[in-house]
Amino acid sequence: MAPVLVWINGPFGGGKTQTAFELHRRLPGSIVSDPELIGFGIHRMLPRGMRRDFQEFPAWRTGVREVLDHLLRAHAETDQVIIVPMTLVVGDYFEEIIGKLRAEGHDVRHFALLARPETVRRRLRSRGTPLLRADSWALSQVDRCLNALADKRFAEHLYTDELPIPQVADRIAAGIGRTLLPASGSFRNLVERAKTGIRHIRLG
Repeated sequence: MAPVLVWINGPFGGGKTQTAFELHRRLPGSIVSDPELIGFGIHRMLPRGMRRDFQEFPAWRTGVREVLDHLLRAHAETDQVIIVPMTLVVGDYFEEIIGKLRAEGHDVRHFALLARPETVRRRLRSRGTPLLRADSWALSQVDRCLNALADKRFAEHLYTDELPIPQVADRIAAGIGRTLLPASGSFRNLVERAKTGIRHIRLG
């Protein structure tokens, strides 16, 4: 018996967070661990003019790996599932975090949620509201992310153009040998997804 870490990768707008919380809702006892929170801490320590992609800071990469290593070791005698939704497309960073965790003996399963560029852009634009415009930076990163994630290093690849979030979660669960609780009804599922989206709006 050992814990498993499920890293859900993909471009911004690829459905990582929604999929992570769908898994979490349907897999009792699972944990969602969000590396973005460490990045926000780094940003808030700096004036706006000095902020850049927080993944470029070695402190972010080291901190994420150390926190996840701590979580996995703390659950070493269990079959805990730890779910990590995070875009990670730089190969060296992937090896620095996921590669090292695997080298330390941890069971890390990686899934990249991919889709056609137009699908990802549509999803990003659908996040916009009269008060909150679609994230122009995320839109500008779509091609870069998809091109990088197509590399075999980032397998397993899941193509999600035609898959609703519950089915994506089912595919990931099957990939780690777990059975999920039944998905909520369509209306309840929409409500849960809306709540997840609101909780994870990033205002900087």
